[in-house]
Amino acid sequence: MNRVSPNTDVLIWARESMNLTIEEVASRMKKTEYEIKAWESGDATPTYIQLEQLAYKIYHRPIALFFFPNVPEEDRVEQSFRTLPDTEIRKIPPKIHLLLRKAKVMQMNLTELSEYMEESDRKILYDLNVDTTVRPVELANRVRDYLRIDIGEQKSWSDTDIAFKHWRSVLENSGIFVFKDSFSSSKSKNSSYSGFCLYDYSFPIIYINNNNPSTRQIFTLFHELAHLLMQTSGIDNEKDNYIEKLSGNNKLVEILCNRFAAEFLVPTDDFIRITSNRDFSETNIEKWAKLYKTSRETILRKLLDQNYVSRQYYEKKSLEWSNQSGTNQSQAGGNYFSTKFSYLGFRYFELIFRNYHRGVISVEQTADYLDTQVKHVSKFEDLFYSKMTIEI
Repeated sequence: MNRVSPNTDVLIWARESMNLTIEEVASRMKKTEYEIKAWESGDATPTYIQLEQLAYKIYHRPIALFFFPNVPEEDRVEQSFRTLPDTEIRKIPPKIHLLLRKAKVMQMNLTELSEYMEESDRKILYDLNVDTTVRPVELANRVRDYLRIDIGEQKSWSDTDIAFKHWRSVLENSGIFVFKDSFSSSKSKNSSYSGFCLYDYSFPIIYINNNNPSTRQIFTLFHELAHLLMQTSGIDNEKDNYIEKLSGNNKLVEILCNRFAAEFLVPTDDFIRITSNRDFSETNIEKWAKLYKTSRETILRKLLDQNYVSRQYYEKKSLEWSNQSGTNQSQAGGNYFSTKFSYLGFRYFELIFRNYHRGVISVEQTADYLDTQVKHVSKFEDLFYSKMTIEI
């Protein structure tokens, strides 16, 4: 057999960077833990085919990396998500680690693609200065004024899918790129992670879990926007009990992100007006959620904050509704081209094809930026231009 001798330090680093145990790698490789340990210690070596499987299917790394003399420099996940406690960092699954690396690649792509493009004169992170002392109501008002979407326009949108498209477009026109992906691994249908953001002064990005209902996607957009405005990367977990484990500024950031998102989507003054002299039945809660294009949980949280419902009732109904909610099926319908367009978004496609038609990048580079094959570029080009006339 053709055996190879990869750098054992890189083998260990690649496994740990995906938050995988030796037991998990052994299971996926159909090997014993003893064999994986032997590869990592240098007491035994894998075949080239086995290393290919490790590199491409498990660690999602180029195989050449495993022959580097030194471990590559790369920000650890705890460096990106400083507001998370260590206990939560250790729980982050390999799929999220992979998406985090993918997000960093997207930031590099944006840097390269924007080199020959005119810079937008509207960048919300340049124009709004925010810190943890700001009140959620004040921040929500400032952001709404900046985005130029009043509450009347928000209520006029026909459904939550349309609302998400509007919010995504508005944020991307304000200097923040929004990408989507499935946060679920092949072994699980759902993920408790709703999204994350990576702060960068020039190219901040937000990643959204496409498996979630559009109401949750919308909430995540604004939770992550608050992180970016406070110049921090962040991750949104539907189960936010980890916040109690935080302390100091990190705890203030997470609390503010949640309160800002709720206040922005359901302004307290407007909410008090429409709920005046109404009962707080489930029927009305659902009606108000549809009105604001948000979730029932967000409405219920507003009622809890105003002492209209008890915490016990809030936690009971939130758990009940969470168990009822299914995954989002409205986006791409399983078509490869429409799925990728939905994930990458109109603005990113626009950057790519403007560079392509100006002769700045080749068809091969265009395919690389789209993470697709060259033969698919023309189909994506047709799809992009068909969307130009209907894009918000």
